[in-house]
Amino acid sequence: MIRLALGLLLTATAAGSSYVSEIEAWRQKREARLKAEGGWLSVEGLFWLAEGDTPFGSDKANAIVLPAHAPAQAGVFTVANGETRFRLAPGVTGLLGGQRVDEGLLRPDSSDALALGPVTLHAISRGGKPAIRMKDGESARRREFKGLRWYPVRREYRVDARWVAYASPRSLKIASVIGHVDAMPSPGYAEFSIRGRKVRLEPVLEEADATELFFIFRDETATKETYGAGRFLYADMPKDGRVVLDFNKAYSPPCAFTPYATCPLPPKQNRVPVRIEAGELDPRVLH
Repeated sequence: MIRLALGLLLTATAAGSSYVSEIEAWRQKREARLKAEGGWLSVEGLFWLAEGDTPFGSDKANAIVLPAHAPAQAGVFTVANGETRFRLAPGVTGLLGGQRVDEGLLRPDSSDALALGPVTLHAISRGGKPAIRMKDGESARRREFKGLRWYPVRREYRVDARWVAYASPRSLKIASVIGHVDAMPSPGYAEFSIRGRKVRLEPVLEEADATELFFIFRDETATKETYGAGRFLYADMPKDGRVVLDFNKAYSPPCAFTPYATCPLPPKQNRVPVRIEAGELDPRVLH
């Protein structure tokens, strides 16, 4: 009997240790992506474009001012017929898809990036409004970042929730920090108890063929220990009426690291009156 009890204890300890290692490995990858070249720490500008020409370069007379290590007069963006095109100034070397270019098209919210040395320029569109997002591989924000902090890994925050599917996906209005509202499909909701309180969270699908549920939520740790606007959490698709929400993997949105992101905000029903002491802490306390 003693041997059996000891064996069960060792098995449980090993399983717990394996789980902690799994979460810590996930967190390390999360930080590596953040600090990587082209990660959110390198985002140093967001410029909204009007129809017609918009000059860009490091000279402050440009409508889009690039970092000092970029060409003074780099070129012009042109918005016409729903497209964002660029034309570089004579003598300026640019790369698009690794190929040298003098002009070209930037598809919004794609992998297209016009590279001018360590500076890359990406087209985005929000609510039909075109913009240029600038990333700088030499960003001081990226260079001086001291790393992420997290709550300790606690198994009880890996929640096996009841999943209630809607007969057909509902349209959920998701506002962003720039005031734009997107209608996103929500296939159902997760319901569970935490710290003695019943909680219900409604996810959205980011794409029509999404393979994960995307939860945007805010709890009572916000502004105190975690990022004030809320946090993100992804979960595998439900199975047999259940969905696993691992709050040890809850993390801060890009807006916690750069003022040039366009983050979605938690819908009213995902602002829960309970402390979820798991996941990523507010990164701003590191600086």
